[in-house]
Amino acid sequence: MSKNTDNTQYPVAKSDSEWRAELDPTRFSILREAATERPWSGALLDEKRAGVYTCGACHAELFASNTKFDSGSGWPSFYESVNPDAVILKTDKSLFMTRTEVLCANCGSHLGHLFDDAYQTPTGDRYCMNSLSLEFTEEG
Repeated sequence: MSKNTDNTQYPVAKSDSEWRAELDPTRFSILREAATERPWSGALLDEKRAGVYTCGACHAELFASNTKFDSGSGWPSFYESVNPDAVILKTDKSLFMTRTEVLCANCGSHLGHLFDDAYQTPTGDRYCMNSLSLEFTEEG
């Protein structure tokens, strides 16, 4: 059973078995069960091209490349989403701490966490995302 068991109605709603059929096991674990990939292991960490980052499950647009920055955390980081309605922020009290979980507003998939420690950015926010929760499409 997926971790995302809230009652929110998302535009894209699928059963665990439908998501399992579409996503490889690692992506399913991250996107639907809120797992975290190892730091410094993600393919999108060093992506520098202009383009857009979309949800790895439903392909909704989430982040623009011009908001990506090197946070030194080991995960792709952005200082804002493409629009305020692209993501849902949810309190996460797992692992004996309180954090802000970031979910895709289109399908409810887990993307990563939001931290307010990016003082070098215009917003002060660090959307710390799993590479496997995202896909990248180059501009052009």
